[in-house]
Amino acid sequence: MKRILLSAALIATLASCKNEKATATPETATDSTTINAPEAASLSFDNKIYEKKSKLKTGNQATVVHLEITEAMGNGADSINNKVFRAVRDIVHFGEGKSKAKSYDALIDEFIADYETITKEDTFEDMPWEATVKASVAYKNDSIINIKLNYYTFTGGAHGYGADTSLLFNAKTGTSIERDALFKDKKGFTALAEKKFRAKYKIPAGNINSTGYQFMEDKFVLPNNIFFTDKGLRLLYNHYEAAAYAEGQKDVLISYEEAKPFLR
Repeated sequence: MKRILLSAALIATLASCKNEKATATPETATDSTTINAPEAASLSFDNKIYEKKSKLKTGNQATVVHLEITEAMGNGADSINNKVFRAVRDIVHFGEGKSKAKSYDALIDEFIADYETITKEDTFEDMPWEATVKASVAYKNDSIINIKLNYYTFTGGAHGYGADTSLLFNAKTGTSIERDALFKDKKGFTALAEKKFRAKYKIPAGNINSTGYQFMEDKFVLPNNIFFTDKGLRLLYNHYEAAAYAEGQKDVLISYEEAKPFLR
């Protein structure tokens, strides 16, 4: 895999990011404790599958939850695994309030229980639910680990919702890296991204929403999810983030050479 030659400043900044506390359960981990970790051994990953169907069926179909999760092993693994779990929990959890699940099995049981409760109470509920999540290592080098969550959920209505989420980690410590920590010049990088976005989707100068896009306050912004790839940084806008659902995902690729002046 092609290695990125990030500057020494980027590596130093990422190594100093605040660390998530490694604990026995995902529920008790935090995102804001300071890092004081020894030199890390290489992290490795193993894939695990969690799946269950509801006993209560709608017609001949049952609600199903299918999770394919890459789990880290080695120094810093707890930080990565806890972050991934919390992200998956946010995706799968249904309804208001915070999920109480502390494991993937408990999260699945919670989702199915919510479905069965609503189905028993609402005689018009005639479609089974679905929650599918695949968490995989999308990119890894000596500095960065990028885990991708590809997911789809359906809990009734006209259609379900599918999206991709990018989680970034320091490859030596497992520390979570927030998107904005990547940049020393976010404003300059945003201007470059807008230029490339307009060129790809043929948007003329002026209002960014003039051709039907739906950026808030008619202003271009970076997406929530940035992925590291072999060819560069992929900026991904999921459904509704920049355009109507029917328009699908939108993305733009910025090569590492182009991005380098703006990275830490």
